[in-house]
Amino acid sequence: MTDQPAPAALVADFISLLTVGGKGDHEFTGRPQKGGVGRVFGGQVIAQALQAAQATAPQGMAAHSLHAYFLRGGREGPEIDFRVEADFDGRSFANRRVVASQDGTPILNLTASFQRPEHGLEHDDYAMPDVALPEELTPDWELRRKFMEKAGEVGEAQRALMLRPRPIEMRTVDGLHWMSKEPRPPQAHSWFRTVAPLPDDPALHRAVIAYASDYALLGTSALPHGLSWARGELVGASLDHALWFHRQARADEWLLYATDSPWSGSGRGFNRGRIFDRKGHLVASVAQEGMMRRRSERSG
Repeated sequence: MTDQPAPAALVADFISLLTVGGKGDHEFTGRPQKGGVGRVFGGQVIAQALQAAQATAPQGMAAHSLHAYFLRGGREGPEIDFRVEADFDGRSFANRRVVASQDGTPILNLTASFQRPEHGLEHDDYAMPDVALPEELTPDWELRRKFMEKAGEVGEAQRALMLRPRPIEMRTVDGLHWMSKEPRPPQAHSWFRTVAPLPDDPALHRAVIAYASDYALLGTSALPHGLSWARGELVGASLDHALWFHRQARADEWLLYATDSPWSGSGRGFNRGRIFDRKGHLVASVAQEGMMRRRSERSG
């Protein structure tokens, strides 16, 4: 691994990726990922769509939830266009509806809800899982590198994808699922943060958390079956994605992502996620269903 970008440069490019450009009244454009190949990462489209919605939200309101449906897989290379509709502006809440398109074809619909900050009744019924701290874990990039050194013949595209530098560092508590074929309970835990500090922009931190919330989620439903997308044993795609922001959190500080999958069947897998800060506060909740089929089965 030589000539790797500095962490600050990786994060600067990441911020640029998540910064949508205005084209006109409630119309925005999202940049493609540098060197991206194949299908656009779903978390990128969600984060860019959220940024477009946040750019049109009423002053003083923050996103507290989003619901998205993936319609088609986006292609790396072309820009993504975002059209925002302001469906509702109230005193306490507002709503924005976003359609993401490539070459005039919709690839994602997203609705985001915004709220003006207020005090209210509070309870927090989820305890943060008792897992190893990130300082005690080997970074995922190092595990991927060691795995590829022993992997034998691997396609150049697959090797480049596995070893490419990433602006978000992951440290997996339970071991990377694709490194073992042993079935295990549908639960996983990973710490994540950006590899360099982010600006003090709460909207950007929400966008980064939205981006990262698509990591490791669908793979949780594959754990009981001992199968993996990375090994070419499965085909799949995210169908929908919901995210609730409970508390403001910094995405450049370690956050724990705890995922579980209570059900899979009918060619689909359902997954849930909870995101905690280092103090044990629940900062976000996630839910997603995705298509999940064995490679030998019909995939259309």
